[in-house]
Amino acid sequence: GFLHYAVNSCEFNSSKLNDIEYTQSYYYNKLEIVRFSSSVGKYVGYTEFGIKNAESWNNGPEVIARRAQKESYCFRNVGVFTESALTKS
Repeated sequence: GFLHYAVNSCEFNSSKLNDIEYTQSYYYNKLEIVRFSSSVGKYVGYTEFGIKNAESWNNGPEVIARRAQKESYCFRNVGVFTESALTKS
């Protein structure tokens, strides 16, 4: 069988927007094929298929929507993550 999945992640050192990096990676059979990173600001392909998708997505509305995820997905939840972790220690 074949396996395709995506992973969204937020890495942060503080709750400041500049200290947050949002990434979204697409995998096929455990091999990362394409990734969006907020620090790069665009999609980067790692396979032939991923490169074709990255080129298409970087020239379309997908990249604009993904850039907004750092603030709407990560920044909104950093406080929740931080508070949850600090109250458990």
